[in-house]
Amino acid sequence: MTIAQRIDQIRSQLNGRARLVAVTKTKPIPMLREAYEAGCKSFGENKVQEMIEKHPLLPADIDWHLIGHLQTNKVKYIAPFVSLIHSVDSLKLLQEINKQAARNNRTIDCLLQIHIAEEETKFGLSPDEAEALLNVPELDNLSNIRIIGLMGLATFTDNETQIRREFQGLKQLYDKLSTIQRTNVAFRELSMGMSGDYGIAVEEGSTLVRVGSAIFGERN
Repeated sequence: MTIAQRIDQIRSQLNGRARLVAVTKTKPIPMLREAYEAGCKSFGENKVQEMIEKHPLLPADIDWHLIGHLQTNKVKYIAPFVSLIHSVDSLKLLQEINKQAARNNRTIDCLLQIHIAEEETKFGLSPDEAEALLNVPELDNLSNIRIIGLMGLATFTDNETQIRREFQGLKQLYDKLSTIQRTNVAFRELSMGMSGDYGIAVEEGSTLVRVGSAIFGERN
């Protein structure tokens, strides 16, 4: 199957319930162009270095999503063009994103990454930490960011019951936190689901799925 055929297949499964973010990490530019020509305009990268190398080589109307762990010292490189940062896990990082967004006369949309998996290696806030972060007074000073929802990675397992439970928990947290009223908090996106579990994620309320290998084949 071609990349275009795979994208069509995934889109038909999503059936308008969630938007597709093509995870383009480690993939060469010709493959990204193929995905773009098949109508995919949102690309997700894990690493800042890779994103800034690819960005100038591809059409300007692509939405670039940073989905991997982001260090504060790297924010300045993506601030001029990044569309959505999925992986915010601290006030310090939000403050740096705000600072770099202001320098570029932009407002940058962000998601709080929530730790929902059983693996220890994954980054993210606990539900209590996320709620506390959305209520800190310092948020009022950050006029160049917008927190528009949550992101989570399910445990890497074949146990669909467990995956579903983790996604359900994240959706419940999303519903709870979306009632918080701040000038720069307006929930509308729930980023959950990857190549192996996006079907379950969409059933549980995901609005953004991050799909790589199901579009491009296994990682290089």
